Amino acid sequence: MPVFMVERQFADQLEAAPGAFDGINRVNDDSGVRWLSSFLSADKRKTFCLYEADDVEAIRTAAVRAGIPADAIVELSGTIAPDGTFAPL
Repeated sequence: MPVFMVERQFADQLEAAPGAFDGINRVNDDSGVRWLSSFLSADKRKTFCLYEADDVEAIRTAAVRAGIPADAIVELSGTIAPDGTFAPL
């Protein structure tokens, strides 16, 4: 299944409380989107999230239904290790 990086920008700092994202995960499940991991910027106003999904539209649909931004969505083709080797996803 394709893997995507989703960039989200927030007006206010994001605080991640336990259970805060349960509703979003339910929407993702209903939309055929699987969250893999997220990274929070130092200023807590931007996230970079990895997802598995059939296509970009599934991610956009889930974001709209969950009421969260999806400012940029990029399909990834693999990873690059510190030694410069490439591994396809």
